[in-house]
Amino acid sequence: MGKVDPRHLIEAASNGGYAVGAFNMHNPETTEALVLAAEKAHAPVFLQVGRAIVPHLGLRKAYEMTKRIAEESEADYVIHLDHGPWEEVFEAIQLGFDSIMYDGAHLPFEDNIASTRKVVEVAHAFGIPVEAELGKIPDADEEVDWASYYTDVAQAERFVAETGVDFLAISVGIVHGVPLASPQPLDIQRIEEIKAVTGIPLVLHGASGVPEDEVRAATAAGVHKFNADTDLRHAFRSGIEAVWSNGDRQLEEAMAEGRERMVRATVEKMELYGCAGRTAQLGVGA
Repeated sequence: MGKVDPRHLIEAASNGGYAVGAFNMHNPETTEALVLAAEKAHAPVFLQVGRAIVPHLGLRKAYEMTKRIAEESEADYVIHLDHGPWEEVFEAIQLGFDSIMYDGAHLPFEDNIASTRKVVEVAHAFGIPVEAELGKIPDADEEVDWASYYTDVAQAERFVAETGVDFLAISVGIVHGVPLASPQPLDIQRIEEIKAVTGIPLVLHGASGVPEDEVRAATAAGVHKFNADTDLRHAFRSGIEAVWSNGDRQLEEAMAEGRERMVRATVEKMELYGCAGRTAQLGVGA
């Protein structure tokens, strides 16, 4: 067990009809929770260095922390850059990330194609797969015109053909965070159509709060990587609050309870996505 080739991991998920969980860490305890969950569930995991931890620690320190904890574990893992801007992507390549997500979705469509193509050229020269995003994902409970947020099928076809990305994150009704009101139903037909014209594995960000039946339907339609963070952060927070609600306690005691609750929440995600029990099917490579 150990570091896994991300392409092989997603290919196995695609062939097996399941998805792999991709989760963000925020400190050593939450990183430990992710690899402990992977060990417990016998599931591969994308350890995502994302937009919260980078301003807190810096990209290098966040990567080094994640790498150390992952290497000391028995988990099958990929260290993945989540929502990396232009300059950060190239720093991640130099540091040795296994997989990167370049986020050019905020750019005009033509600029997104051009910049993503360049990232792909450089990353592929180092053997690193690239995830990109097309469409817009709102924050939870933000009022939006969903028609303008969804990933356009024809644009997705052209984007993948002209950039050579390995995985595509799409917008089909998901949000960042957990909605308080009834969530927007996922557009499963759109997932099927995008999968049909692109032919590559699809990714859904903002998987926290998505009903279980829609997660399974999205997987069957072509999604083989789910990004979730909010549900797991809430689990960690609940452990801290439970300890401190009993009066003054050591910080370490509170974080240990948070870690344990986050392990359980992560295992539940892995079981839902269908990647639990899949490590024996994976080939491990440096």
